[in-house]
Amino acid sequence: MSTPVSGDPRGFFARLMPPVGLPRRLATQGMVFALGESAFMTGSAVFLTKVVGMSAGRAGLALTIMGLAQFALSYPAGRIIDRVGPKRVWAAQAVARALVFLALPFVEGFGQYAVAAALMGAFTAFGRSSHQAYVYDVLPRETRVQTQSYMYSWLNIGHTLGALVGGLALATGSLDVIRWTPVVTAALMLLNAVGIARLPAAPHDLRASSGATRARPAGPGPLRNIGWILTTFFMGVMWTNQILLNVVIPLWLVDATDAPHVLLAWLFGTNTVLCIFLPAYTSRGVRTLDDALRYVWISGAFFVVSCLITMVTHSTVGLITVLLVWLGHVTVTGAELAISAASWSFEAELSDPARRGEYQGVQEVAGALGFQWSPAVYTALALTWGAEGWLVIAAIILAATVGLGPSVRAARRFAERHFPATDGATTADGAGTDLATRPTA
Repeated sequence: MSTPVSGDPRGFFARLMPPVGLPRRLATQGMVFALGESAFMTGSAVFLTKVVGMSAGRAGLALTIMGLAQFALSYPAGRIIDRVGPKRVWAAQAVARALVFLALPFVEGFGQYAVAAALMGAFTAFGRSSHQAYVYDVLPRETRVQTQSYMYSWLNIGHTLGALVGGLALATGSLDVIRWTPVVTAALMLLNAVGIARLPAAPHDLRASSGATRARPAGPGPLRNIGWILTTFFMGVMWTNQILLNVVIPLWLVDATDAPHVLLAWLFGTNTVLCIFLPAYTSRGVRTLDDALRYVWISGAFFVVSCLITMVTHSTVGLITVLLVWLGHVTVTGAELAISAASWSFEAELSDPARRGEYQGVQEVAGALGFQWSPAVYTALALTWGAEGWLVIAAIILAATVGLGPSVRAARRFAERHFPATDGATTADGAGTDLATRPTA
């Protein structure tokens, strides 16, 4: 993509457009997926309680079942992805997810929805790992982080458009409209599957077609890579910024401040806008693992500052409270943007090119262990302990930030000893990318 001319008023918006070719196709695919997912998720609470007929407690239990299924299958899914090929699995799970959504209008009661939730969790495990394995397998190293930033922006555009679709369905006030909203999602998931199927084959797909993936790659797998396991665990902790964004700060605003509740809409709107327009800019500084570690510290600093700012709003009043809560939300959005860029670099550089799926599976498991405890713990710390609780949250993030330095260096040493000298990633025209010279950490 050409660099915008200095002073061109279109330059800022032009940089939101991915380069023509595979980056734009991947970004478009992500937008279609997010549009479909959010079209349903926006009204899912009404769907589960009013259409399916579950209590709020049963709905929460069903979502827990979905999460457990995803967690349990993450590592086996990675092994299967390496054997079958990431693109094939990615496309197949998109079709499977569409079929589940097609079935949702006919689901009645907790038992039937629990089955659908377990299936959705299983397909999500295959989808997340196969998607990331494909992206890191098919893109040349020098474009991975920047392409991921475009994909992140367009994913947020899709979620925004999907929320509008779901909001229109809710605005009708008709349960019949809400009941059939999953069909819209299913149609978009099928369109997503068609888009995936038309993408170029990744190196792992080509090896699977030739039968070369029947034997496991030589050398130790990710379960023996302690540096990778710790890195992905600590990254899971860093990603608890999402719990601050979506759970703790909103609950704090309602329960512990005098800020008007309408401010919640402005908070989520600000986060969405920033995550659409800024990733292509914030990721430009990440070229090496050193850069990624620097962004970890930037993310940690934003996270801690957000805790400190939000903490004091318990004692402020009026417009000062509004401004500080908003600023706390903006700073934790900064933590999200910085850790996004760092995570793309770690995933690309520290996972074995011969075991992309397996590494993604281990990452899903370790990342979940670093993340899933946080909603209950952070909520209890902030809303029960008050100022001391916010300081404990900040200390947890500081510990994860410090821990990522030695864990990343250990993962890099493992990579130097055991990974193949070349990545094998290809561009859309099939040109290979040599990764024999790895960045220093």
